[in-house]
Amino acid sequence: MVAKIASWVVRLGGLALIVLGILFWSGHALTLKNEHETIGIIVVLALWVLAFVALRKGVNVGLVVGGLVLGVVVIAFGMGQLSLMNGATRAVAETIKVIHLLLGLGLISMGEVLAGRIRRIGQGGKPAAA
Repeated sequence: MVAKIASWVVRLGGLALIVLGILFWSGHALTLKNEHETIGIIVVLALWVLAFVALRKGVNVGLVVGGLVLGVVVIAFGMGQLSLMNGATRAVAETIKVIHLLLGLGLISMGEVLAGRIRRIGQGGKPAAA
């Protein structure tokens, strides 16, 4: 049940973050930056919950560690994004935004992979290798 809730938090929170990101990129809803950061942290925490549940269920440790590390990278990159873009050329700033988007999509994908492995084990399957 915990894994199912965490999985939906990653899915729905990730979708909300993508929508907000598109709005930011187009110059709209810039006052919602704090909300974007808060939702981002919640989504990373949900990924970490999935990682710990997966570890307890016997999912490959490398996959679990990958999820934990990806969460740290996403938070660090997201929090440092503005300082990275400070004084950057437009091309560099746009590249940083694309990297931020790709990391977020990777986090959502990792959440799906972990949730899928947890479901598979819950249905009587063997822990799958990463």
